[in-house]
Amino acid sequence: MEAVQLQETTTDKLSLPGKLARLRQACQANPMPDLSERRAHLSQLKRALLAHKQLLCDALARDYGQRSDYDSLIADILPSVMQINYTQRRIKRWMRPHRRHTGLLLAPARVEVFYQPLGVVGIVPWNFPVMLSLGPLISAIAAGNRAMLKLSEFTPHTNAVLRTLLDQVFDEDEVTVVEGDAQVAAAFSALPFDHLLFTGSTAVGKLVMAAAAPQLTPLTLELGGKSPCLIAPDMPIALAVERMIFGKSLNAGQICVAPDYVLLPRGQEQAFIEAYRNHFARLYPQGLGSPDYGSIINGRQYERLIGWLAEAEQAGAQVHPCGSPARDDVAHRLVPHLLTGVPNHCQLMQQEIFGPLLPLVPYDSLDEALAYIAARPRPLAFYLMSLDPALQARVTRETHSGGMAINESLFQVAADDVPFGGIGASGMGHYHGHEGFLTFSKAKTVLSRGRFSTGSLVHPPYRRWHQRLMMALFLR
Repeated sequence: MEAVQLQETTTDKLSLPGKLARLRQACQANPMPDLSERRAHLSQLKRALLAHKQLLCDALARDYGQRSDYDSLIADILPSVMQINYTQRRIKRWMRPHRRHTGLLLAPARVEVFYQPLGVVGIVPWNFPVMLSLGPLISAIAAGNRAMLKLSEFTPHTNAVLRTLLDQVFDEDEVTVVEGDAQVAAAFSALPFDHLLFTGSTAVGKLVMAAAAPQLTPLTLELGGKSPCLIAPDMPIALAVERMIFGKSLNAGQICVAPDYVLLPRGQEQAFIEAYRNHFARLYPQGLGSPDYGSIINGRQYERLIGWLAEAEQAGAQVHPCGSPARDDVAHRLVPHLLTGVPNHCQLMQQEIFGPLLPLVPYDSLDEALAYIAARPRPLAFYLMSLDPALQARVTRETHSGGMAINESLFQVAADDVPFGGIGASGMGHYHGHEGFLTFSKAKTVLSRGRFSTGSLVHPPYRRWHQRLMMALFLR
C-alpha cells in the first residue's frame, strides 16, 4: 500500500458550523440507524483499520520521532480491534428497549426505556492518536450517532492515515475529520454538539468546559492527573518495580494513566532505584538507543520535561537517571529519571508529569501515605502494590480514583467490559464497553396505556373518597 500523503492541516474555523450542520441534517434524515447499519460500519472500520495498521505504525513513528511498532500495536491498534469485536457481540442487546416496573400507582401501564442516538458527537483525542480517536468513535457509532473528530496538530502523519482510513468507511455526512491549531480547537469546543468527549490535560479541560458551557453541551472529560503508585510495606520492592515499570515506560510515560509518583516505605528508596535501573536495562538493553523505547512527542513537551527536571534539581532534589546517556536533545529522547527529595512546590509535584520522570515519596506509616493521597486531587488511576488481602480491601475502600489496579499498572484500561473515566480533577463521565454506548445514547422513558387508564382517579376535584383511600394506602 502506498504511503498516505499529508493533507492541509489547517481548517477554516468558519467552516466548522457548516460541517456540523451537514451532520445534523443527516441525523434528521436518519435519526435511528438500525442494527444492520451500525454493525456494517463497525465491520468496515475493523477491515480498514487492519488494512492500514502498518501505515499507522509508520506514521506514529514519524510523528513521535521514535516509536516502536509494538507500542503502537499494543496501545493503539489492538485495543481498537478488540473494542469493535466486543461491541459487535453485544450491540443487539444494548439497543433493545428495557422493560421497567410501573408500580401499583401507575397500573395498568407499560414503561420502557428506549436508547436513542444523541445526534452529533465531537471527539478530541491526544496521546494515543489512533485509540483515542477510534475508541470513542466505536461507541458513538454503536449508539447510532454521527461524529466530528478534531485531530491533534502534533500528529500530522497519523492524521493523514486516519483521514484516508475513515474516508473509506464513512461518508462526509457520517464522520468528519477536522485538523488545525489551538484556535481551531477552541472553535471546535464551542460548537453545539450533542456530546463532546475531550482527552487532554486538566488545564485545557477547564477551557473546553468553559467553551462548551454556553451551549450546555454535555461533556466527557478524560484528564489524567497525578496517579499514585503506593507500595505497601509487605510488598517486595523488586516485584513492585516489575509490575509498575511497563506502565511508566510504554509511550515513554506519555500516558494519562501512567504512574505519576511512587509512595514507598521510608528507607526503601535506594532499593527501589537499583531495582528500577536493573529492570529498565532488561527491558531496554540499549537504553536510549533501544528501538523499543519511544521519544517525547515534540520539542515543546520535551523542553517542558527538561525544565521541570532542572527546577527540581535546583530546589535540592536528587536525580537518578536509569541509563547513560540519559538524554538526546535532538531526538527528544529521555531515559526514566527517578527523583528523591523533590520539594512540594516544584512542578513535578504539582502538575501531571506525562513523561519518564518519577518522583519517590517516602512514608513512615500507611495512614500517612493514605492521608497524602487524600489531600490531593483525585487521580484518573491508582496503583496499589500489596499481597495483603486485608490491606487491599482497606485501600480500595478508602481511596478515590477513576480506576484502580492491584499489583499491576495500566492494564485496567484494557478491560473491554468496564467503564473508563475520571473523577473530580481527573475528569467526568465514562466510556468503553456498555458505558460508552450509554454515554452516547439518550435513555428515553416511554409510558404507554391502552383504552383503559386509571389516571383520571387523581384528577380534580380532590379529596374524593377514592383519593383519600389512595393516599392512605400509599403514604404509609
